[in-house]
Amino acid sequence: MMMMMMMSRDGDQKKAFMPTEAQRGGASPFKPSEGERLSRQRPPPRTTQQIKMPPVSIQRVLISESVDPRCRSILQENGIEVTERQNMSKDELLAEIKNYDGLIVRSATKVTAEVVRAAGALKIIGRAGTGVDNVDVDAATKNGVIVMNTPGGNTISAAELTCALVLSLSRNVAQADMSMKAGKWDRKKFMGSELFGKVLGIVGLGRIGKEVATRMQSFGMRTIGYDPITPPDVSAAWGVEQMSLEQLWPQCDYITVHTPLMPSTTGLLNDETLAKCKKGVKVVNCARGGIIDEEALLRALESGQCGGAGLDVYVEEPPMQRALVNHPNVISCPHLGASTKEAQARCGQEIALQIVDMVKGKALVGAVNAQVLASTFSPESHLWIRLGEAMGSVLRAYTSSKQPYSKVQVTTLGERLKKSTEFLSSAVVVGLITDGSSHGANLVNALALAKETGLSVSRNHEEAMEGLDSAACVVEVSLCGCGYKALGSVQAGVPVLLQLDGCVFRQPVSLAGHLLFFKAESSPQLLPSVTGALAAGGVEMESFSASAASGGEQWFCVGMSSLLGDLASLRSLVKEAAQLTV
Repeated sequence: MMMMMMMSRDGDQKKAFMPTEAQRGGASPFKPSEGERLSRQRPPPRTTQQIKMPPVSIQRVLISESVDPRCRSILQENGIEVTERQNMSKDELLAEIKNYDGLIVRSATKVTAEVVRAAGALKIIGRAGTGVDNVDVDAATKNGVIVMNTPGGNTISAAELTCALVLSLSRNVAQADMSMKAGKWDRKKFMGSELFGKVLGIVGLGRIGKEVATRMQSFGMRTIGYDPITPPDVSAAWGVEQMSLEQLWPQCDYITVHTPLMPSTTGLLNDETLAKCKKGVKVVNCARGGIIDEEALLRALESGQCGGAGLDVYVEEPPMQRALVNHPNVISCPHLGASTKEAQARCGQEIALQIVDMVKGKALVGAVNAQVLASTFSPESHLWIRLGEAMGSVLRAYTSSKQPYSKVQVTTLGERLKKSTEFLSSAVVVGLITDGSSHGANLVNALALAKETGLSVSRNHEEAMEGLDSAACVVEVSLCGCGYKALGSVQAGVPVLLQLDGCVFRQPVSLAGHLLFFKAESSPQLLPSVTGALAAGGVEMESFSASAASGGEQWFCVGMSSLLGDLASLRSLVKEAAQLTV
């Protein structure tokens, strides 16, 4: 909740951000005023629950597909209500999802932007498996929904199926079996070849690619590969020589792909790249349909350029065009990569445990769009998140009539905050862009929403600030050619504002409750006049923070029992005023 009134702002005077002795933790050289005594009489609330509150609270989860029973029991054992509804139509899912703040899926449920929008309370989408191709991650991120998968849950199963297809291709196992079932005994037709001494090209050297490599090396295969992320010295440690794709294609007897499906990998194996391979090369895809151009593969099979293919995934599932599936040199499976008892049990249990760990504030594992939250799982981090959001709210309140913002820069100070710059920046943006007409801003989507509104966010870290012993955060916003600046910190477990627009507060402002910020000429009559105006509006003053400067226009802050109904009553007393609830 936020109300504000702004008056004209004449000439911004930029003052050095120098903390007072009180802000450094030492004794204040100033004699405390009545207002300062008020601020010490009512300390801000500080409870264990506030400090240990996890980033995300999940109470009800919908499981829309068949998962291991342990998934449900783990969630329920940890106080999360679970509903299982399988085989829902699109319309049924749209109607049902609004009742839950968590959703667990496998591959069949398509979590589209429409589904995400329909789920007003949704906070997390958990994919019990590798990859999130069936989830609109961009839409989820924009709506502040965490998307999580279990990247290691089906690694062994997918790797073993890949190896099985390579072996089957080398000895025509599937074709020979069909021939036997047809009553034939055709030994010469199914002449195969040994894997020993052959070259296996592995495109994508992540978890599955590594497991495939180590297993196929036991058959005496030479393993080469390509991966834009895994360092060559790392893959060399498990026996894979990295090279460019242009170098890899012509050397391979077998090629297997283990990459995500994205624009850069769609159609990776196509007419052009298949033509660069050895004649008769065999290919395997247990990763994602579309990495291999299916029409190009069919042409290569017909011409003999490709000697065989093992496919577990397709562009369309189930595939409606059967020419590739029915080709005699293709071994087809109906997406069985993760279809083992062990993988399903592992994925179901892992996604449940990951959600529970997140809810309990232990760790964030498997999140594909919320890396910003990874550093927030400590009691101290929650205090800094509250500080960042509060500082953003303060700056928004007193600059509201001058929007839109063009730029915000967040600078963290001190060794303790070296790894906190990212989540503090997001927290500041949440406070800066959230108002009565804007809903749903959180750490997950803050930067995406800022980009949509044209707000540039920059981050910086500095080791220390002259005269400041503790860690701190500096926020600077730019709009209409003017800059506005705030300095805050966490002291004794309480988020506090130390400086506002160059004005140093003699007593740090506790960022909690109902706050009134106003700018005025410092005078002995100011505090009694403001107190009287508040009293006339039925509002009690609970704390008062004054500027350390002795004269001129300064910023002041009053803690109040409630928000003032109309700031117009202060118009004759102050130059600028804004109020908000933190």
